[in-house]
Amino acid sequence: MSSVEGDLNTNDTSVNLGDHDHVGDKDNLGALLDDIEAASKVPSKRRQTSIKPTVESLSSVLYDRGALPDELARLVDLVTLTNHLDQASKGAIIKNLYPVGKLNNESVLKVVCALGHGQLKPSFPIQTLLLKWLIMVYHLLQDTSILSQTYGVLFNLLDTSAIRPQLCHVLALITRRKHVKPFRIQTILALSRQTGNDPNLTGLLRVFKTYYPEIIVGDATKGRAATFKHPDPQWRARLDEIQQQQTEAIQDGTVRNGFAVRSTFGRQQRGAKGNFIPTVHTLHAQENSVTLEEVNSPKSLAENLEKIELPTQLVAVLADPLLQKLLLLRPDAEGLSRVNNWVTACLDDVRSGDADPSLLFDMVDIIHDYAASTKTLPPLLIKFFREFLQVWNGRDKRDLVVETLSFLPLTNFKELYQILLQPFESVLLDNTSESQLSLLTFYTSLLRQWTLTMLSFDSTTLSSSAAPQSIPALIAHVNTLSLTLTQTSPTVPTHLLILDFYTLVSTRIFSSPSLLKHIPITIPPSLLIYTLHFSHSLEVVSRLCGILATYKRAWESVMVSTSPSARPLFAEERQQITTFNAFLMDLCNVLWRGRAFAVSDANAKGCLVPRTLEAALRGYLKKVEPDGELVLGSVFGLSHSPVLCLQSISFLRELEDRELEGEMDISDRGLRARHAGPVTQQSLVALAGKGGLEISWQEYRAGVLRYLEERGFKGVPELMYNTMKNLMKGRQ
Repeated sequence: MSSVEGDLNTNDTSVNLGDHDHVGDKDNLGALLDDIEAASKVPSKRRQTSIKPTVESLSSVLYDRGALPDELARLVDLVTLTNHLDQASKGAIIKNLYPVGKLNNESVLKVVCALGHGQLKPSFPIQTLLLKWLIMVYHLLQDTSILSQTYGVLFNLLDTSAIRPQLCHVLALITRRKHVKPFRIQTILALSRQTGNDPNLTGLLRVFKTYYPEIIVGDATKGRAATFKHPDPQWRARLDEIQQQQTEAIQDGTVRNGFAVRSTFGRQQRGAKGNFIPTVHTLHAQENSVTLEEVNSPKSLAENLEKIELPTQLVAVLADPLLQKLLLLRPDAEGLSRVNNWVTACLDDVRSGDADPSLLFDMVDIIHDYAASTKTLPPLLIKFFREFLQVWNGRDKRDLVVETLSFLPLTNFKELYQILLQPFESVLLDNTSESQLSLLTFYTSLLRQWTLTMLSFDSTTLSSSAAPQSIPALIAHVNTLSLTLTQTSPTVPTHLLILDFYTLVSTRIFSSPSLLKHIPITIPPSLLIYTLHFSHSLEVVSRLCGILATYKRAWESVMVSTSPSARPLFAEERQQITTFNAFLMDLCNVLWRGRAFAVSDANAKGCLVPRTLEAALRGYLKKVEPDGELVLGSVFGLSHSPVLCLQSISFLRELEDRELEGEMDISDRGLRARHAGPVTQQSLVALAGKGGLEISWQEYRAGVLRYLEERGFKGVPELMYNTMKNLMKGRQ
């Protein structure tokens, strides 16, 4: 067999590590290995760049995340086979050779084959490091018997003093009764005499004597002996961390699946949340029963549902997804009572001073995970939060508390408010808009959960539930909160969060025939509607109009006898119809009819603008436009509104551009004038007379609505199409 050096000498091509430039790549272990493997085939003097930075990067990656089995096999080849890597590089690799998972037999045998004398063997310092590595990864061997099979090879190397200490340690680990033979005892005794009672040989001899106490070795075991301690506890600690990360990655997949008991491996030593929650463990199981620990798939859970024995500590349900599923499918009143007793005991410990209040925050973490998994918050946990609110400052883990409480069960809102929500608001609100926004987020999430609950009810269950009273009460409560926010935080993000709530109300509740049949329609307050309509954001205006259009369809659905949700109006609804019609009339007057703030039309409220303010606005416009072309009634219409004027004039500009390009046939003559904007009915007539675009006022406004729709602002067109009769007919 030809040597590696001989093969390399025939290659005159030098290697440039810069071709790959992976030195700064901290995650691409494969690319770094490619570079080092290529460099290992070339003598150092013929390399165009140094291998040291690449080895350092490789060592860093290995320390961070370890080596997978395929990568480990390549690394073992690098440090055991003859190549041109220097001893320092090999040493750095071995010192950071952290396996991920188990160590296969092939890699172990390669290390054993690298030991001993010979030109093709690694240097003794490298052999020493390899033996140390075997000692530190011994517990990860895929098959521990593989080293036992090489016992004779390893034992015969004891005369090599350079590696004897580590070799004795390995032999001490793998020695079993079958390995203790008289000739081996004689060999160790002879070596011990030659080396002046080497402590390592004495230590190995003592291991032999433990298996055969009756053997007579004289005074050989009375001298100083090696204790064979772990070579590097810090290295082992880092290896455990990497192995733990791998275990968690595998475990996370199981937990997300939710059909296996959550393992506790390494949780206590990391101090992770929930390590005070007992784990699933079943004692005193019956012979014909099945323990939860034996379930590992949906099939096994279904097949053994009735036979599964409840675990000893049922409070583990707060942290274990499989136990949560079991109690959802097979409720157990006694079990829930035991969980309640455990939670109560924790609260008593905190109240009495036997436990630190921080325990409650740890429990919030666990309860949040439980609620997010089961989508419910049992009454026993509501009791916990009543106690928790007494020690909470309203800021610590605010988002977590808000999200957890959003899973409160659908119940009477007024009673829930007195028992829990009012104390919750008192602690949460701190006279800042941020706390008010957190409260709005909470009520939006709570309503979303309640909506999902209602959609799961049949008609009879829904009508007899607390929903017909609780939903209107919740909306009315948020009406007040929203009005407050428009004063304390008059910003576009705040307005959009408010609209998120009413979008949920209109599209998920009042657009569902099954819910609308039983839930009274509750509208937003007038002042909120008009405040949001005069926002400087087109998205706010568009979404508001879309919500009102959805509300209008809900009213029509209730009042039309042929509709699936037809029913008599509730008393509170009759009081709101006039107010809602005022919304429609006022917004149509502002956007479409050029009669902003008019009160002479039926149901019109003039956007609740005081008459004195209207007079002041008219006076201001006369100063701005003395010729009277700009009137108050049209300044918030499609052409002049600050949020719509750009879209309106852009629509007209596109028509003119297409006319110039000959892509449309509006007139049979060339375009000699363009509109300067903003567009009015009179300006369109004048434009046509000057040789400009010929388009009617009605066509222009309908085109603007289409233009808004095409660009995602569907709210204004939707409201106009559902409100203006002439547009309804044209749409049809």
